[in-house]
Amino acid sequence: MRFKRITTNPNQMGGMPCIRSLRIPVAAVVGMVADGMTNAEILEAYPDLEEEDIVEALRYAAVAVSERELPLVMAS
Repeated sequence: MRFKRITTNPNQMGGMPCIRSLRIPVAAVVGMVADGMTNAEILEAYPDLEEEDIVEALRYAAVAVSERELPLVMAS
């Protein structure tokens, strides 16, 4: 899968995946969604973002998680 809005640069943000070469990590956007922020709130907090950036950040996160096994703690 190709991502047009996700970029990586070893000289920017430690090579973390970012939105369109901006200094906004994908993880930050996904974290805001996970914290319950609406798209409108995220766009207000980061005026350089566009709605499509949020959607692609979530798609990127979904692919990243599906490609690696994450350790889970069993609920007691």
